[in-house]
Amino acid sequence: MVYLSDKKESVLSRIPASMIPYVHTIFGASAFVFALIVGCYGHYYKIVKNGVATYPDEWFPSVSATTGDWYPERNICQILIALASGPRLMLCYLWYLLVLRNIPSSGGSDSFAKLLLANDVIRTVACGGWVYVTSSDDHGIHDFTMIIYLLCTVPHVIGTIKSAPQDPRAQKLRRRFAYSFFGALVPMVYYFIQHNVHRIPGAYTYYALFEWSLIFSDLAFDAVCIIDFEAFEIRVVDVGMGSSGNYDVGSSSFNELKTFGGGRNSKSIVSPVRVMDSLSFAADVYLGFVFWSMLTSLPLMIWYFPLWHMGLSGYEAFLFCNVIVGLLGFASLRRTIDTSRGWFHLASLIGIYSYKILDPAYRLMAVAAGVSLSLLTWGTTLFSQRAQNGRAERGVLTLALGLILHNVIKQAWWANNPIWPIMDEKTGGANMLGLVVGVLASVQVIRRHEPHEYESKPNEILGGGGVPKNQQRENWIFSAVSAGGYLFCLHSMFTEASTISRWSLGGYPNTGPGAIAGGFMVILAMAGGLALSSNRQLVTSWIWFGVGTVGLLILHRVEGDVGFFGGLLFTVFVLSLFPAIFRSLGRQVPGRAFLVTVLVYNFLALAHVWVVAYAFVPGGEVMRERTGLVIFAMQGCLALGVHNTHSTNWTFLTETRKRSAFSIARFYSKVSLVGLILSSVLICLRRLPRESPQPYHPEHRLITAGIWTIHFAIDDEMRNSELRMRDAIRDLELDVIGLLESDLQRIIMGNRDLTQFLAEDLNMYADYGPGPTKHTWGCTMLSKFPIKQSTHHLLPSPKGELACAIHATLDVYGKDVDVIVSHNGQEEDLRDRQLQTTELGRIMRESNNPFLFLGYVVTKPGQGEEIYELLMDGGRMHDIEPKDWDRWCEYLAFRGLKRTGYARISHGGITDTEIQVGKYVVPEDSRPSSEHRRISLEVFRSQETYLQIEESQVPLGLRYPDMFSGDGVRGHRFHVFDRPYYYD
Repeated sequence: MVYLSDKKESVLSRIPASMIPYVHTIFGASAFVFALIVGCYGHYYKIVKNGVATYPDEWFPSVSATTGDWYPERNICQILIALASGPRLMLCYLWYLLVLRNIPSSGGSDSFAKLLLANDVIRTVACGGWVYVTSSDDHGIHDFTMIIYLLCTVPHVIGTIKSAPQDPRAQKLRRRFAYSFFGALVPMVYYFIQHNVHRIPGAYTYYALFEWSLIFSDLAFDAVCIIDFEAFEIRVVDVGMGSSGNYDVGSSSFNELKTFGGGRNSKSIVSPVRVMDSLSFAADVYLGFVFWSMLTSLPLMIWYFPLWHMGLSGYEAFLFCNVIVGLLGFASLRRTIDTSRGWFHLASLIGIYSYKILDPAYRLMAVAAGVSLSLLTWGTTLFSQRAQNGRAERGVLTLALGLILHNVIKQAWWANNPIWPIMDEKTGGANMLGLVVGVLASVQVIRRHEPHEYESKPNEILGGGGVPKNQQRENWIFSAVSAGGYLFCLHSMFTEASTISRWSLGGYPNTGPGAIAGGFMVILAMAGGLALSSNRQLVTSWIWFGVGTVGLLILHRVEGDVGFFGGLLFTVFVLSLFPAIFRSLGRQVPGRAFLVTVLVYNFLALAHVWVVAYAFVPGGEVMRERTGLVIFAMQGCLALGVHNTHSTNWTFLTETRKRSAFSIARFYSKVSLVGLILSSVLICLRRLPRESPQPYHPEHRLITAGIWTIHFAIDDEMRNSELRMRDAIRDLELDVIGLLESDLQRIIMGNRDLTQFLAEDLNMYADYGPGPTKHTWGCTMLSKFPIKQSTHHLLPSPKGELACAIHATLDVYGKDVDVIVSHNGQEEDLRDRQLQTTELGRIMRESNNPFLFLGYVVTKPGQGEEIYELLMDGGRMHDIEPKDWDRWCEYLAFRGLKRTGYARISHGGITDTEIQVGKYVVPEDSRPSSEHRRISLEVFRSQETYLQIEESQVPLGLRYPDMFSGDGVRGHRFHVFDRPYYYD
């Protein structure tokens, strides 16, 4: 609406500023609503169709299909978006003016307002990019501009909320729409992966619904500006019509612009950013990352020795190097560390430099030294800052942010940490870069002058024993025990973003979120929990503890999506306790408190190992399959911490005055969390698969399948072996492979996940197998063929180790082919092996599909061997080569397929076990059959002749690669019979 004014006032017209967001909302919403209506009316069946399915599986169109593929809906959308662009740019400029007026310049409003304006303009241009360059025009440009738009949305939303006038009604609406926007991202990414990776019909429809909700949440968020702009208007002024011919903006009504809560004396919500403050905070966060890197690498390196000794080695004692924190009871040592904190951080980097040490034992010693020094340094930091609210909060926040950074960096390295000593330049590490940054961070601490002029006054008037006067004493035992249980919880469950998704893992199709989407959601939940930690009254309440406990129970008891979302709830709960638990520990007498903390941590860590390694430690049977008992003890420790912090009602001052240390720490932590989340988004986008896996030789209908025991991806030299494994699997052109001893989601394996790298780099589907709560050493299947369904089995194991198996049905050239990957028990437990092999035989015998067996069965080959006969005859399977007598554990078997080749390839120092590979052709007339159960065993055996032929008679596509002949490549060669066998 336009108002004409008296010309004597030099104002030609006035436009209520609220009209700008109103018009923007009308045009923007109309663009998408009209396109959806017209598209559904004219091209419904075309726009709901995608590369996986069509109607009725898919019944709602995506935004890109609606607005980008067909006339006239595409043109309607683009015209209306063009009309919305003017109001959009005007809205960005008006918000810039509002920030300038609402926040005093001394609070840093000018630079902040310019930064927010630049971000919003880039966001507007990016919107035009994905609207006018559709996925049909250029998929790459469309996706790139969409990513830019989403990334710019994060600072747009946060910056708008932080700088907005504090109108309760507007802020409530704005937060509600922001939550709906970002809340929709998680299920949207999940369903996109279900569609694009798992190719599940109907998943894209649910993706589309959440995609549309983003559009309307985004528009609604900006529409809230209608409320904010009610307090001022836009005027068109004729500067040449006044008595002097000039319009004095300094004294006119232009300068009377007022906003709700604004004015020169309003409090700044946006903390100013200072370069040295930022560098100091970043250095502390990185040193926190170094601490978590060394802490998680220590058990991983210890594990190398009992792994190769097949029992206790003596090196396990290095786990107790952390008891050195008991020395913090000496005040002189604390003072020395406190005054030389940067030097101690620098010395602790020996744990990072240790990757240069070739001897595994000496490398472990160096890591233990680094962990000990880092624990002393961080322990001193917690204690020395206990009476200074701002510095104490900063200390625990940087340590927590270091943990989240640890997860983000591991996400970028496919669940490996690039500065672990098991990594080096040959295995994909970035150790030297990490070491250099660590040195720079330590030097920054050494040269740092603490900003005492910005420091908040001590909020705790200490009485005797370090306890505030007139306040109930905290129980130091409760603080120490809770901190030990909490440290174990963080280490075992939250030092790898994919751990929660692996805990809730089920068989196909109910696998729960994959490592990419699941990892991002866990990092998001960790960030949310840490952001929530400032509300101490909530996070230390028994109601919140009950919520977290329910989440843990759901995670432990339920598989698939439901279990995973229970894990997310538990994640938020755990990270919200970070400052409360560690600040409580820092208030105790350090020597005894820190010593009890690490002893509780050590006890739970050992119990965590014994639940699966019970067969290799004295008295281990007590903890056999007792993960539930371990997490009950862990949660009990957290309950002590909640009771301690809640019952003492410790004074907690959230200093908000300008430039207080507390407000600075909280501000930088929020900025860091946003940066970490954005980094995680970019990593996930980079890791998303670009195409569906394809078999190596579809022209021959060939399936090349193998089995390999990979010793937890640690090679003979105590280095990560995933790159070398990748090369071997790729060069052997394996379409399906079973990997045994592959569950790395434990403290002693570094909470790694080799399936992430192998599946993504080799472009294969992956079934992780029974998760870490199933108490097995793990078995994994990688496949170039889609996995239609799978079942995870725990085979009967009354005495020895639990045996795991995956029974999967693959879509192989349009035919259903069943595959079993299994890892049976050891030689010492004959009864276990009998029961396990009998169960495998039953599963194979009862299937009507063609079948492949890829497994670890401890037995000699040949008739007369009980276990061998239970497997082959009991399962109605053909051994790939019965005359190969030199076998003991790994076996290949088949039924209903034409076997064309068999080879044994040396391990190349990656493990102590060879690779066995079979080649099979899927007959075009293959179909489900129960014939193997109807005919006699003698007739079934006679169906295979095992007639061998020369390699020259075999088509090139059916041959094994020549590179493995003779001396082979990278230590891998044909061995035992020094060549492949080929069959007619």
